[in-house]
Formats: sequence, C-alpha cells, structure tokens
Amino acid sequence: MLFIALFVRIWQNCRVSRTPAKQSNSRSLADLAPDEVKSAVDGYTAIYDAGLESRKERYQSLVNHYYDLVTDFYEFGWGQSFHFAPRRRGESFKASLLRHQHFLADRLSLKPGMRVLDVGCGVGGPMSALARYSGASFVGVNNNAYQIERAKLHTQDVASLCRFIHGDYMQIPEGDERFDAAFAIESMPHAPDKTGAFREIFRVLRPGACFAGYEWCLTDTFESGNAEHQRIKNDIMVGDALPDIAVTSEIRTALRMAGFELLEARDRAPESDPETPWYRALQGRDLSLASIPRTPFGRALTNLILRVGEKLRVVPEGARAVSTLLNAGADALVEGGKSGIFTPMFFFLARKPRRPETE
Repeated sequence: MLFIALFVRIWQNCRVSRTPAKQSNSRSLADLAPDEVKSAVDGYTAIYDAGLESRKERYQSLVNHYYDLVTDFYEFGWGQSFHFAPRRRGESFKASLLRHQHFLADRLSLKPGMRVLDVGCGVGGPMSALARYSGASFVGVNNNAYQIERAKLHTQDVASLCRFIHGDYMQIPEGDERFDAAFAIESMPHAPDKTGAFREIFRVLRPGACFAGYEWCLTDTFESGNAEHQRIKNDIMVGDALPDIAVTSEIRTALRMAGFELLEARDRAPESDPETPWYRALQGRDLSLASIPRTPFGRALTNLILRVGEKLRVVPEGARAVSTLLNAGADALVEGGKSGIFTPMFFFLARKPRRPETE
C-alpha cells in the first residue's frame, strides 16, 4: 500500500493542473516532452562538466534546468519550504522550519506596512508563513517561472500581501530604494558573484533597511587539500545546482564590499540539539508518514518507482536520473553535516547605512 500511495503522490505531482497562461512560460518535469526530460538532464550535467567558469557564466541556465526538473520532487519530499533549520528535541521538522523563518522576521522587525523583498522566493512557503506572522507586504523574485506559478497557488490565503516578479536577483527589476527589508533563505548559494548579488539587494533597499539570510557555506573545518572534503563539496554542488560553495569569511567580506554594515554573522547549525542535527530529516530518523519521502528508504523507493514508471512509460525517461541526482546530493549534505565541514544556515544580518543627517 505504501508503494502505491507513493506512486500516486508522485504521479499527482507530475500532473498538477496548468492554467492556459502558464503553458508558454512555465515548465515543470510534467510539462516537458519525454525526450526533453533526458535532454534537460544531459544539459544540466554538461554545464557542470565544463567547469567552474562555465557554471558561473551560465548560472541562469544551470538553475533553471535544475528547478524545472526537481521542483515537483522537492514539493513531494519537502513541502513548500525548501530549506533546513536548527532542530530541537521533540520538535517536528515542520515546526523547526517555521521557527527558523520566524527568527528572520524577528531579527528584521517585520510589521504591517513594511515592503519586504524575498530574494529567491522558491514556491512561496516562507513568504506565506511570514506574511501571516508579520502582516508585512512581500515581493518575491524568482528566475524560475514554474516555481512562481506554484508560489501563487501556495500564497492564495495571503494574496493581498504577496506579489511575485519573474526575474534574476543579480539584476532585480525594481527601482532604487524600494524596500524596507530583504531576506534570503538558502537561495543565494546559486549566485555566481556574491558581492554582485549583495550589491543589487543593497541598491533596492532604503537607507537604514536591513538584509538577513541563511547561506550555504563551508565551515572553518573544511580543508581544501583534503580529497574527501572536496568530494563531499562537489557532490553537494552537483546535487543542488551550485556554481561553487563559499566559506563563511567570504560571505562576511562580500556583504561589506557591497556596502552593508554587518551587524551579526554566525552559524546556527550548532544550535541544534546534538541528538537532533539539522540533517536528521535526510537520515530517516524522523518517524512519521510525512517524513518517509525524505528518508534514505523513501528516496530509494521513489527511485525504484520511477524506474518502473520509465519502463511502463508512465513517467518520462530521465525522471529517475533526476531522483538519483537529488539522492546523491542529499547523501553529501548528511556527510557534510556530520563531518562539520558544511552548514546550510550561516546566518547574517546586515544594514544599509542611514543617510547622514543634514544640519
């Protein structure tokens, strides 16, 4: 019965109804023709094989290939908030994500009347939660059209507070000094140039406004000359569409070079209960029906289902390759967390300087 239930869930995710307006711009795994899925997987792999500079130059294509292929998988296994959180003993995974989001809202002092930029808004899970929590108005920027359509669906109950822009956060299609705050939840590791990305956020913030976020980083434990550390880093990059992974000091430097005053910066991963690390959700140690797709068993079963589905031609060829890619990335995230060389929650709070008062 579990096998059947998982198959039905995947099939439903791959056949979500599409509005006519969406057909031309928004493409999920289900929208791609069978040969296009394999082509997209091959294209994604080719960008990686071409090296670091190619990944940086072609980051838009890299990220869009990736999210066209994996968004349905993410929603199936992770829900609407594609990020991690420091865990507390006895706390559900969903509750930890919500607490992690509320932490940012509190550090930014979000409140009704503020206009807030969500940088790389995903499918709108955090935005929806923070709109309800704070009453502020949000604008999400996302370069993937399919994710924007999903985000509009997920934020219907707070639609009056949420708006979305299809655009690149390296070139935000907004005028100068338009926002009272900005945040990025694990979305900026995709940026090919950290300083450039932070400068663009600096540009659209009003003087005195703050920018907060969680960044994927290598910690001080990472050794560049250690072959095993490099393998883990590479597997995370390939499994999660990252051109590179910055060390924590690079984030601090990039924020300052962009013009920000750095108010806080620290890794929140050590705040997890030792028995409930942030990567626990990927280890199969959260025992609930909802958690099964995230576990090694659930991921292996999903892979098997997709293999059968490809044989029966009820899912497009290449779907299992996408699942395999995500599984390798998930395993590497666990390895990175257990070894202490990687964190997905390097927290920063930075402020755009206030204008000097004129006499």
